[in-house]
Amino acid sequence: MDEIKRPTYLNRLIARKENGMIKVITGIRRCGKSYLLFNLYYDYLIQQGVDQSHIIAIPLDDDEYEALREKARLREYIKAKLTDAGMYYLFLDEIQLVDGFEGLLNGLNRNRNLDIYVTGSNSKFLSSDIITEFRGRGDEVRIYPLSFSEFCSAYEGETNAAWREFSLYGSLPMMLSFKSIEQKTNYLKTLFEKVYVTDIVDRNNIRDTVVLEKLLQITASSVGSLTNPLKLANTFQSNGYGRVSDNTVRSYLQCLEDAFMIEKAMQYNVKGKKYISTPFKYYFMDVGLRNAFLNFRQYEETHLMENILYNELLIRGYSVDVGVVEHNTVENGKKVRKRLEVDFVCNQGSERYYLQSAFAIPDAEKLKQEQESLIRISDSFKKFIIVREDTPLWRTEQGVTVMGIKDFLLNQESLKI
Repeated sequence: MDEIKRPTYLNRLIARKENGMIKVITGIRRCGKSYLLFNLYYDYLIQQGVDQSHIIAIPLDDDEYEALREKARLREYIKAKLTDAGMYYLFLDEIQLVDGFEGLLNGLNRNRNLDIYVTGSNSKFLSSDIITEFRGRGDEVRIYPLSFSEFCSAYEGETNAAWREFSLYGSLPMMLSFKSIEQKTNYLKTLFEKVYVTDIVDRNNIRDTVVLEKLLQITASSVGSLTNPLKLANTFQSNGYGRVSDNTVRSYLQCLEDAFMIEKAMQYNVKGKKYISTPFKYYFMDVGLRNAFLNFRQYEETHLMENILYNELLIRGYSVDVGVVEHNTVENGKKVRKRLEVDFVCNQGSERYYLQSAFAIPDAEKLKQEQESLIRISDSFKKFIIVREDTPLWRTEQGVTVMGIKDFLLNQESLKI
């Protein structure tokens, strides 16, 4: 397998080099955080003339470094490495394994010749309390599984085959090294059960693992559907799983978010310019893990395509919401207020785009349905309909851009077209 360069994330680290802040690299387990830091960024520093002795790399999840998980020992080890006034670069992998790491990092960051980079697989260590402990010195760089363009750069095959693999088995980097279906499915199932779920249970002292697994099943089966803790709790009872409180569901969902397994997309009223507190949507950060948990029985390409599109927008650095467009109409001689949905409203600084995910547009009626919410938005920001089929880029009479999902994903500037 060819090395995947991941320039987007490498450039984000380079832009933060020696900025006086603690660079915190986060993301789901096995998404490539350690490789980015210990290989790609390490090589970059060496190429820039940094001496190897000035790069202090400590993988704390390695048994060889187990003793350094004790804060005092780790501090002394690092300080012993600082032998001159030159700039040093400190890499700490899985920093959450060190109790009280917040004070340790703040103390180390007072060294003017120490540039600090840490990774973590659980956002608990980025809670508001810990950010306060960092006193504004924490700078997060979020890493995701491979984008489709990254996946294709190392995939040995044509684009359509790459899409099938990508949408079925996901894009954790290790997937590209497996050749057989058995290897891929076993890896994902084992990772899900033995690493992710076990980590969530242990970290949060969850006693009722059955409820957690059922919640995962329900969430995985309804990707992209509007929901909330109360609705999910009612689903438990209606499906015969027994009574579960909405507070328990809310707590377990937060655990899944903290482990970067799922992400919540809030509803945003486009015309009213305000957020709607409930309901909201959940998407999986890797569709392969979602499919593996469901034993690959629910390969629903429509919903998977929407999930993949959501992840791509996050990878590109946008904040992403689910749009709501309200309008008045007349039905049976009476005025009624209707709500239409825009799949994604994405913002980055002064930029905004509206996107609709549509599996296919076979006729004029379907086109009318898909662009209705978009054309009722009166601002001048660009509007897109992304379809599954390979189609030349074209624009409707109302100015909505239509393009195929693979073309959209492979072109990092596709929103600028």
